[in-house]
Amino acid sequence: MSDFLKVNMNEYLPLRDVVFNTLRQGILKGELEPGERLMEVQLANRLGVSRTPIREAIRKLELEGLVVMIPRKGAEVAKISEKNLQDVLELRCALEELAIELACERMSEDMLQELNRMFIEFQNGICNVDLTVIAELDERFHDVIYEATQNQKLIQMINNLREQMYRYRLEYIKDANKRDAIVEDHRLILKALKNKDVEAARKAVRDHIIHQRTTILENLKLQ
Repeated sequence: MSDFLKVNMNEYLPLRDVVFNTLRQGILKGELEPGERLMEVQLANRLGVSRTPIREAIRKLELEGLVVMIPRKGAEVAKISEKNLQDVLELRCALEELAIELACERMSEDMLQELNRMFIEFQNGICNVDLTVIAELDERFHDVIYEATQNQKLIQMINNLREQMYRYRLEYIKDANKRDAIVEDHRLILKALKNKDVEAARKAVRDHIIHQRTTILENLKLQ
C-alpha cells in the first residue's frame, strides 16, 4: 500500500464519504494498484478510522467497478481490463471529436496563445519523473480546448469521464519511450486548431486516442 495514501478530513462530509473519496482517488491515481488486496484492518489503521467506514467504502467501490470481491480472499482493486478500456475510449473519442470541432469554431486568439503555452509546458515537462505532474500538464493542455467549446454540459461530461480515465492515463504516460509521440500528437492538435481545420483536428484527436489504446494494452500485457 502506498505511503502517500492519507485521509483528507472534510467537515461538510460524513466520515464514510471522506473515506470513500480517499480510497477512490487512491485507486484512480494508482496509489492502490490493480490487484492489490484491500484489508479492512490495515486500511483502518493506515487512515486512522474504524473498520465500519472502510467496509462501507469498499462496498461502494465495488458498485463502481473499481473493486472486486474474490472468494476466500476478500476485496482487491479491480484490474484494468481491455473491455473496460475499450468502452471508456470509445466514449471519450466521441466527446473529444465534438469538443475539438466546437473548439475549431469558437477558440479565440487569446486561447490559442494559451494552448500554445500549455503545449510548451507539456513538452518541457514530459521527462519529469513524477507521473502525476505529466498527467496534470496533459490535462491542462486539453482543458484549454474544452473551455474553448463554451459548452458547459460537454465539459461536465468530459470531466466525469476523466476520472475514469486517470488510471489509464498513468499507464499511458509511464512508458518513457512513447512520450515523444504524445508531444507530437499534441503538436498536430495545436496545428489543426491554429488552422481551424476541423477534419485535421478530428483526425489528430482520433489518432491520439488510438495511440493511447495501443500503448496501454502493450503495457498491460507486460505486467
